Amino acid sequence: RLKDLEIAKLGDSDVHVKMLAAPINPADINVIQGTYAILPPLPTVAGNEGVGEVLEVGRRVTGLKPGDRVVPAITGLGMWRTQGVFPEEKLMKVPSDIPLLCAAMLTVNPCTAFRMLTDFESLAPGDSVIQNAANSGVGQAVIQIAKAFGFKTINVVRDRPDLPKLVERLMALGANHVITEEMLRKPEMKEIFKSIPKPRLALNCVGGKSTTEMMRHLQPKGTMVTYGGMAKQPVTVPVGAFIFQDVRLRGFWMSQWRKEHMEDPEKVNTMMDTLYRLMRTEQLTPPACTQLPLEHYRAALEASMKPFTSSKQILL
Repeated sequence: RLKDLEIAKLGDSDVHVKMLAAPINPADINVIQGTYAILPPLPTVAGNEGVGEVLEVGRRVTGLKPGDRVVPAITGLGMWRTQGVFPEEKLMKVPSDIPLLCAAMLTVNPCTAFRMLTDFESLAPGDSVIQNAANSGVGQAVIQIAKAFGFKTINVVRDRPDLPKLVERLMALGANHVITEEMLRKPEMKEIFKSIPKPRLALNCVGGKSTTEMMRHLQPKGTMVTYGGMAKQPVTVPVGAFIFQDVRLRGFWMSQWRKEHMEDPEKVNTMMDTLYRLMRTEQLTPPACTQLPLEHYRAALEASMKPFTSSKQILL
């Protein structure tokens, strides 16, 4: 429900923020459905990601001032609101020259893509990565960051009525190959590996059959990282892939990474500075968006849950 709440009193270490834009992500839907790993005590305000402008700061606040743009430094702050009061340490300042929609969608998808591309395999320019759900927010960020780093991408999507249009859009972002899940099982895959090496890294957001087929193309000792399970089916691994290929299976969750690196500002800053640089040079752009005022949240939620949606719903 849309509700009018009293704004909390501004404490000495608090920041009063006017929210500007907040996306609807799959994890937000899962929280509302009660199926996510972390569930807030109810009643609560939803929305894990977004950007706001500082209106006022408490007298002990040193790192922020009115007019600064901020994003949440942790999940669960509740971004689907017009205003809020938050502790300073739970916010992160964003440079003012970062486009609004980039800032609104900064802390989940681009960060997830960056970490998965850098933390699990030491990839060098020319190496390749294979991923499913390539048209998702993370998938599009992976394509663009990989291109900026000189990595090749093989991008798997579900077959759909407007497939040529989607292929064209992903190629324009920098994808090297876009294929359907059915093609993973076909001999044409051999053609792809004549021009680029077999991937050392696979990124899985689907689960089920898609994952099993994708894994067949990994190099020996390659790593598959699972960060989502859209098919709601387990990850099934052929025994031979473990024994004869020695593939590694890992999991990744951005919320957990943030929790573990709260005391490591250098690692966080290095990541953010790289993402800011890519955004300034338009090497990293936000996915296609549909912008709606907050009061139209119901239509936005319904649209975000439709199959084959390529447009991210943004609450203004």
